[in-house]
Amino acid sequence: MATISRMTSEERRAAILQAAVRLFAERGFRGTTTRALAEAVGVTEPVLYEHFKSKHELYEAIIEAKSRDGLARATAVLKPLAQAGDDRAFFTRLAEHVLASHGRESGDYARLLLYAALEDPELGALFHERQREGRDLLARYIERRIQEGAFRPLNPALAARAFLGMVVHLGLLELLYRDDFLQARRAEMVAEVVEIFLNGISQDRRGAK
Repeated sequence: MATISRMTSEERRAAILQAAVRLFAERGFRGTTTRALAEAVGVTEPVLYEHFKSKHELYEAIIEAKSRDGLARATAVLKPLAQAGDDRAFFTRLAEHVLASHGRESGDYARLLLYAALEDPELGALFHERQREGRDLLARYIERRIQEGAFRPLNPALAARAFLGMVVHLGLLELLYRDDFLQARRAEMVAEVVEIFLNGISQDRRGAK
């Protein structure tokens, strides 16, 4: 990375966001000061305020950036599977994507969200709203497969939330409790969750292809 003095405005903004994710995850929203944020990036507080007027604005920027990036990566992987109607591969890759976002390597963002939801409901609601597009895309896929006769008639939005609920729960167990059982058997767990879900919603109740 370039030194702070040689960073462009865009690079410095990105460095601030990266440092903020780590500090918010470690100390929470209230426990992270603008002074600590500035020191972590190697800038002064006035420079920090040139990019973000407040901690709240900085937090919003993190959610916007992470939500866009996560949705873009998921869409790139899932779109061809959705077009092919490959239900098992679609839900498997989706589950892998969700679990990866809660993994030890990328868990800072998930911890940040948990802190914020407890400390400031407005911030928690902001993340929930930004995830709406992803939930709606999943619900539309399920609705399409219902119309095509692959899935039995049900509420697509509820089905989408049910699947995400199962996977996110597993991710939180690993993130919060370091559940080594889940970590060692992630592929097996994903396969079982997908099997249970598809058996529950498939038209013939024997799972999808």
